[in-house]
This record gives sequence, structure tokens and C-alpha cells, in this order.
Amino acid sequence: QNNQGFQSVQERIRARREQRRAQAIRDVYSHRYEANVGMGYLRFVPGSGLQRTTYYSWNVGLTRYYSQRLGVTADVRGNYGTAFVGLNPYNVTRPAVSTYTGMIGPTYRFYMLPKYSVSGRVLGGYAHGNFSGDTNGFGAKTLGLWPDGSTFAASAAVIGEYNLSPGLGLRLAPEYFFTGFGSTIQASRGFTAGFVFRFGKQ
Repeated sequence: QNNQGFQSVQERIRARREQRRAQAIRDVYSHRYEANVGMGYLRFVPGSGLQRTTYYSWNVGLTRYYSQRLGVTADVRGNYGTAFVGLNPYNVTRPAVSTYTGMIGPTYRFYMLPKYSVSGRVLGGYAHGNFSGDTNGFGAKTLGLWPDGSTFAASAAVIGEYNLSPGLGLRLAPEYFFTGFGSTIQASRGFTAGFVFRFGKQ
């Protein structure tokens, strides 16, 4: 009887712990909206035959969640870098280049704890590139850069979040990023990082 009573107490303790854990998860992940703002880093090929350049980015996104796990994300970012085009008779060796993207797609949380979560995200949309603005009028093609213009953009990322409170978190999202400038495909690797703000209950 004593042993049965002890087991009963242990079961009640475990049940209360599970209830507290489930409530803590609901407190964090039952928000309807999740906004993120931060910075990014990307290794991008700015032209055929050119070496990769480092892009530094700003990034803003908004996710509408339809359950604790599944949402739809809209993402906007600007990317800025300096391309090395080699020595040339035009004396333009490191022109500034930039791209801007707007994308949308699904986000799914695979793993949720009160303090941590891991998600997957796939985005697709539009990219605009400015590669000739800093070429002193010689043009992007002359220096081996992609021509100015618009193309597709796509991203596949794994998102890790650390929750400072139910409504505030920190995010790190390594990603593959694809664009189609110059009728080719640029497969870039990088990450975005920043703050996450949650609001609105389901």
C-alpha cells in the first residue's frame, strides 16, 4: 500500500510537470503573428567568372501562424557588397553591388520547448539586382558583372530560436539562397539573425 501510494504521488507530480510544460509551450507558440527583424550574411557570385563577394543584409519578416506549428512567412531583405572585378583599363576594381528580394512561403516548427524551437522554412519570390550603379558609366557587362534586372529568388532555411520571454526571442537561420541573374543560377550560402516579436493569440 505504501509503495502504491508513493507511485501515485510520483504520477501526480509528473502530471503536474507535464501540465506546466504544456502551458508554457502554449504561452509561447499560440501567438498568431511573429515578426522578425535583423541582419544577414551571404556569399554571392556577382558575375560569371568572378569570385564570391560577401553580402551584408538587413532582413524583415512577418509570419502568420495557423496553428502552433504551421505558418506562412513574408520576407523582405536588402543585400549589399563590394565585388572584386580584377584589374582593368577602366580603373574600376571594386564596385558596390546590391540586390533586393521579396519572398513568401511556408514555415513549420518541427521541435518546440518553452525555451527553444527548431523550424524549417521554404520561400520563393522576386529579386532585383543593381550591379552597374558604381561602374562609372562603363556598365556591368564590361566588368563581368550580372546585368541589372529582376529574376526569381528562393530560400531554404533551418531556423533556431531561443525564447527570452513568451513574446520575445532570438533567431539564427542558416540558409541556402538561390537567384537567377544572367540566365544562370546562383547558389549562395549564408544566414540571417535577429530578434523575434510575437503578438496576437490564436
